Amino acid sequence: MTLPDPQTAPTIDLDALAPRDLDALRQGVIQIDGSGVIHLYNRAESAFSGRAPERVIGRNFFTDVAPCTHLPHFYGRFREGVRRGRLDDTFSFVYGFDPRPMQVRITLRRAAASDRYWIITEPVEALEPGHRREAVQAAVSQRARAEPVDPSLCEREPIHIPGAIQPHAVLIAADVDTLSVVACSGNARDALDRDPLGLDLAALLGTDLADRIRETLQGDAVDPGRTVRRRIALPSASGLPIEVVAHRNGERIIVELEPAPAHPEDFRSASQLDTELAIGRLRGAGTLEDAAAVAARETRALTGFDCILVYRFDADWNGAAIAEDKDPAWTRSLLGLHFPASDIPAQARALYTRSKSRFVIDRDYVPVPLVATPATANAPVDLTFAQARSLSPIHLEYQRNLGVNGSMSISILVEGRLWGLMIGHHRRPHYVAPETRAAATVLADAFAMRVYELESRRLWQEQQAHLALESELVRELARSDDFVSALTENRHTLLDLFDAHGAATVSNDTVRSLGQTPPADAVLAIATWLRATLPPERASYATAEFAAVHPPSAPYAACASGLLAVFVDSERRHLLLWFRPEVPSTVTWGGDPRKPVLAGAGPVAVLPRRSFERWVEERRGVSEPFAPWQVGIAEALAQAVEGVVLRQQRKIAELTGLLADKERLLAQKDLLTREIDHRVKNSLQIVSAFLQMQRRQVSDPASRAAFAETAARVMSVARVHDSLYQAESVEEVDLGQTIENLCVDLAGMAGEGHAVDLDAEPGLMVPYRKAVALSLIATELITNAFKYAYAEAGGRVAVRVTSKAEGRVSLSVCDHGKGLPTGWPDAPARGTGLGMKLIRAMLDQINAQLEVENRPGACFTVTA
Repeated sequence: MTLPDPQTAPTIDLDALAPRDLDALRQGVIQIDGSGVIHLYNRAESAFSGRAPERVIGRNFFTDVAPCTHLPHFYGRFREGVRRGRLDDTFSFVYGFDPRPMQVRITLRRAAASDRYWIITEPVEALEPGHRREAVQAAVSQRARAEPVDPSLCEREPIHIPGAIQPHAVLIAADVDTLSVVACSGNARDALDRDPLGLDLAALLGTDLADRIRETLQGDAVDPGRTVRRRIALPSASGLPIEVVAHRNGERIIVELEPAPAHPEDFRSASQLDTELAIGRLRGAGTLEDAAAVAARETRALTGFDCILVYRFDADWNGAAIAEDKDPAWTRSLLGLHFPASDIPAQARALYTRSKSRFVIDRDYVPVPLVATPATANAPVDLTFAQARSLSPIHLEYQRNLGVNGSMSISILVEGRLWGLMIGHHRRPHYVAPETRAAATVLADAFAMRVYELESRRLWQEQQAHLALESELVRELARSDDFVSALTENRHTLLDLFDAHGAATVSNDTVRSLGQTPPADAVLAIATWLRATLPPERASYATAEFAAVHPPSAPYAACASGLLAVFVDSERRHLLLWFRPEVPSTVTWGGDPRKPVLAGAGPVAVLPRRSFERWVEERRGVSEPFAPWQVGIAEALAQAVEGVVLRQQRKIAELTGLLADKERLLAQKDLLTREIDHRVKNSLQIVSAFLQMQRRQVSDPASRAAFAETAARVMSVARVHDSLYQAESVEEVDLGQTIENLCVDLAGMAGEGHAVDLDAEPGLMVPYRKAVALSLIATELITNAFKYAYAEAGGRVAVRVTSKAEGRVSLSVCDHGKGLPTGWPDAPARGTGLGMKLIRAMLDQINAQLEVENRPGACFTVTA
């Protein structure tokens, strides 16, 4: 039999050929049933694919043997023809065979036998994999060294302008003002049945869609990445709907066209109900760990990936797989592994922040380059927001090293910051329908919201507890002029804040420590280092690895691996410190983090690492980190302490001034008092001497008695003066001491046989005015007792001085003589009566009361 011409072979009757004749064809021929199971696989197809017939017959062509064909463009066309009962379709397709991809012409045809269909493959040309992909592969094979290189080389790759897209879509870029196409992907001509360059979007997509794009995306206030989404029909799509997504980026309108499933059941397609139920289960998770596990499980159920990871970034952009849901048959597990920041370099993280999702159907795809009009050929098209943007060949090699083919990454943005990624891995090419991609993105957003709720609630509870403690400390500070005592000696102290195991204050080089801290000299050394290290505008310092930055503190790592310190004042004389202990831990990395990228060869500077074997790092000298809000509370507390310090300084200045004034006044008072004392003493001595002289010169007993009484009164005033001068206060006098001196003098003046028994409360201070009055009253009463109770026979007088309630005092003068006569209140006064008049005058002057008793013997009690 003569073999048919290659160009006309698809038109021959394959049903009439025997199996050996089918094997003789130069075209690949496969016979499948309606579900895609292979029943015949000829020799040419086996040569193209590298698969022996016996290995593929009985397996599903679309999902098992060639999953790269499980696309609307291929499998979707097949299913549509099967449903119509008329299958006869020819289209172009690219197999990403390694190492040489091949472009082929595919013909789908119904066979004569029931439920049998033909797939005819005609090679068109072997494709170059592209310079960069070829270079990566060459570098992999030629690499002679594996030492670490600068990871920043990865960060400089311009991944937002790759100049190509993935082949499952078509892209056209139009001028934002004219909507005239200025660039397109190389496969646009086949999809649109014309060359789109220079044409208007209305001519390609229809007037309605072009008008919608113009209304939504033109103007000055359009947010980058804002999209217009619609489904249309194109003649070349064999009845498949075309998903159109347009967005604006700068001065370009980017339009992506992608065949979509005509029937959701042909591909795993998430419904709105599926998404709502998944979000409901997510909202029921009570902890971050539970929420991450639910998100991984529900995302895998929606998308069908072999594995879904919840990947979280730390403060240094290292990543960790905190949740995983995977096919049990896939033995590889990444759960709990950590990955260095260079695995997802800075420019990739920036792209994830702006463009939230990225799907790769087939890692081995052949990129479709962009072509442009001559006028715009030198201006790269920014594909930041393009869903079909081609990925970095370095990243694709990274996927290969992980054993991943189809993949997905969806950003988890919490309060606008990249918190982590929802990552999907598939061991084979894996198509995800547009509706399912959208559902997965919505679920990732719902997870981000749940993370925010859970973390906000946890942080709020922690912060409220700390704020309550801080408020109590501030109240103690407000009541105290010593901030160190206020923060270290009350029911709550610095040690209660921030889960610290140790705390300290430094005030003018004096250290007060609480809990587990380095010794005082080491704390002072830390304070000195902080003064020298922190710039003037910074008041606080926090680290979880203090020994690494301050080696002299390494011996104290057990109690001081973590440090939070904040200066109180601008002069930096006062400092608050909190210490956290070392928390020895092990971190399991996915490969050696010291080799994040490897040196390449030829035109490729770096290569992704190839090993993801578990690599365990033991960490020492590291504590739990201090959170930014804890640093903020520490700074707020320091400001409150600063108020106390300033108040202390002001009070010290005021007291210093008052003390200087008092010392100056005391010096003046001392000088004045000495002068007054000298003059008073002289005057009293003169008066007393004159009275004594007059007494001796008169012979009349009544006159002599009058002179003696007057001398005694002068002497009582002199005794009060002496007590006042000797006292520390210029306003108060020791009453007991004054009365004691007075009694001694009066007993001496009364002569032999007279005595005074005194019982005086020591240290009984009374105002000077009251002391003078009570001294004069005591003089009169004692003198009268000697004079009238005993006459010349002599006797003893009992004097008692005591304190009373409310600052009052009691003075009693009692004798054991003949007592007062009957009816004494109404009896005429003996002698001149001057003494009793003086007593009454003094009683009125100090608002005192006099009580008189006959026991027998007279007893006079004055309460003042």
